[in-house]
Amino acid sequence: MENALIIRNEILKHHSSSSTSSRVHDQSVNIPSYEIIPLTIFDKASHDGHIGVYLVFEPPMPTNEVLKEALSKVLVHYPHLSGRFVTDNLGRKCIILNNAGVRIIETCIPITVAEQLLFNTSKDDSHLYPSVEGVEELCQVQLNRYACGGLVLGFTSHHRVADGHSILGSFFVSWSRMVRGLDMEVLPFHDRLTVSQPRNPPRVEFDHGSTEFKKTAINLDATPMVSSSSLETVTVNYSVEFINKLKVMVNNNPNQRYSTFACLLSHVWKKVTQVRGLSLEESSHVRIAVNGRTRISEPAVPKEYFGNLVLWAFPRLKVEELLNESHAYIAQAIRDEVNSINDRYFKSFIDFGAVVDQDDELQVTASELGSSVCPNLEVDSWLGFPVHDIDFGSGSPSAIILPGSPFEGLLIFIPASNDVGGVDVKLTLFAEHVHLFNKIAHSIDDKLTPAEIA
Repeated sequence: MENALIIRNEILKHHSSSSTSSRVHDQSVNIPSYEIIPLTIFDKASHDGHIGVYLVFEPPMPTNEVLKEALSKVLVHYPHLSGRFVTDNLGRKCIILNNAGVRIIETCIPITVAEQLLFNTSKDDSHLYPSVEGVEELCQVQLNRYACGGLVLGFTSHHRVADGHSILGSFFVSWSRMVRGLDMEVLPFHDRLTVSQPRNPPRVEFDHGSTEFKKTAINLDATPMVSSSSLETVTVNYSVEFINKLKVMVNNNPNQRYSTFACLLSHVWKKVTQVRGLSLEESSHVRIAVNGRTRISEPAVPKEYFGNLVLWAFPRLKVEELLNESHAYIAQAIRDEVNSINDRYFKSFIDFGAVVDQDDELQVTASELGSSVCPNLEVDSWLGFPVHDIDFGSGSPSAIILPGSPFEGLLIFIPASNDVGGVDVKLTLFAEHVHLFNKIAHSIDDKLTPAEIA
């Protein structure tokens, strides 16, 4: 581990005398159902693996002991993170709430946070977060303490336990409040059975078996694998001034108003298409995560729901449209498709989960690590997450970074830490496309000029 000294590696459990703390060795053990939480159909549709992130905090920061003490208290309210995967009597993958604990790694790095040069994507940052290879823990935390007193908080959690809204929008905010001696504003909602309850009788109205899932035996659309050396990840900042200028151009119709997300995605989708050099007749789609907490009604899902509750919209346009039509045209295509993933669609998906054959081998349509989705894009937006409320006592993080370059075509919108209302866009492309993208990233003109092409 370059420039880092591991000073402690241990398991941390939550403060709860009522929970069993025994390890689970037999993955098919018969355990009372109230301690076993079957995965919902939304959990099964998410990425089957750990997702890592690290948050950068400037000094001063509370001591590691203060952070760990608060973590052990807040985990009482997030018992899934302290659990383990098991298989129940019906052969279903479940989470057992056994308080087996989260892994805590503490390191000491003898340089300052500024010297780490975290935004240099060519540098190896794997030493800042725990390894996810072959781990049984569903959650891991790494406290990287720097000589200046700053902290880089590395974090991994299994995506089938919870989505980004649950982790960044709920867990981290609650943990930071606990560090500051504050009560949790709202307790997380854990009733997964209620959230995934099908209608009677179930009504599957959409082809979920080909949209959210695909048959493993029919894998004709598998994304091609590429060498990691051929990929490069860039982070582009779009200031409040730039976004407002873009909105003025896109919202030229007083009866049509588009969100920051739709406006900025229309711009980036157009620019990526320009640098890829695709055929005009080729089609390109964007896979957009849609949060069900704001879509499902009767019964409405509390925004504090902890788990996975995301489906995807797939706006699709011809390359010719992306190159020649206006930003407003593209933004409307994005909004129309996102709006189609509504209450009716979510309930159809829940019903699909009730009727699908459990023995039918389905795999998620999420892109594999090390693949390319060209001519398409996959976008995750963290713009709705209250990241500025993640405050351990010295302010919100100066940066929130998704490590590595998972696959070509991945696009992440992150609230800019030093510019309220600004957005940092992290994008992974083929290396040969990065130079041109950087040149035109802030050009709002729809056409490339000869100077830009050169």
